Amino acid sequence: MSKIVAIQGAEGSNHHKVALDFYGDNIQLNECMSFDALVASLLDGSADLGVMALENTIAGSIIPNYALIDKHNLHITDEEYLNIHHHLMALKGQKIEDIKEVWSHPMALLQCKEFFKKYPHIKMVEDVDTAEVAKRIAKENLIGIAAIAPKIAAEIFGLAILEDEIQTIKDNSTRFVVVQTEEPKENTAVNKASIKFQLNHKRGSLAAILNVLSDCKMNLTKIQSLPVIETPWKYSFFVDVTFDEYKEYQKAKAIIEIMAEEFKILGTYKNGRK
Repeated sequence: MSKIVAIQGAEGSNHHKVALDFYGDNIQLNECMSFDALVASLLDGSADLGVMALENTIAGSIIPNYALIDKHNLHITDEEYLNIHHHLMALKGQKIEDIKEVWSHPMALLQCKEFFKKYPHIKMVEDVDTAEVAKRIAKENLIGIAAIAPKIAAEIFGLAILEDEIQTIKDNSTRFVVVQTEEPKENTAVNKASIKFQLNHKRGSLAAILNVLSDCKMNLTKIQSLPVIETPWKYSFFVDVTFDEYKEYQKAKAIIEIMAEEFKILGTYKNGRK
């Protein structure tokens, strides 16, 4: 039986590519035009799993997604770091000189801004999603309009690639995670964890936690603070750690649970960095 996977964006998007990387063609896609809608589909049971972007090497953390995972008690079960490639595509039979406007997600437009300085006749127009624009161009036979989208979108919707790799910074990757509502069974073969904790205002409280992680041989790969909305000037810390020994992770977890005012495991999974 195929899994129903919720993605942000449309078929042909980078979220779709990550879903295919994990689960192959044996999936049903639930296309969501926002991360809120993606989470809602998990909560109401219309999707089994969700693929969410969490951070990008250029744009940084997608902070609202940390809050969504925390607020709705979702569990991270996998991650992938995907190299981002932007391609200019349009209906077949056109050249770049025929293009009057390019439509895409604001982040894609920003990441390709330098390329379009060579083509001042092309107007850049913000839209909701990279692949959804490609789909619309094909469906509505839009002449003179191009999309910036992953190559998979051109293959799916039968568009022609006018220019490959138009992103300004070539080494650009996004970290995606797989989330679900059900807590997975304990797996001692994992080597990465995402945790969240709150601390009191005592001097050195964060340093003490970081020392615990170091003493337990945890490698800190990410730390992100978010304000606690109900309590001004108080913060939650979202931390990712990698480790070689699961027992060392269990030890660190047990100590931090005692030291922190609030402690929560967002997920344990295989490190996606090769």
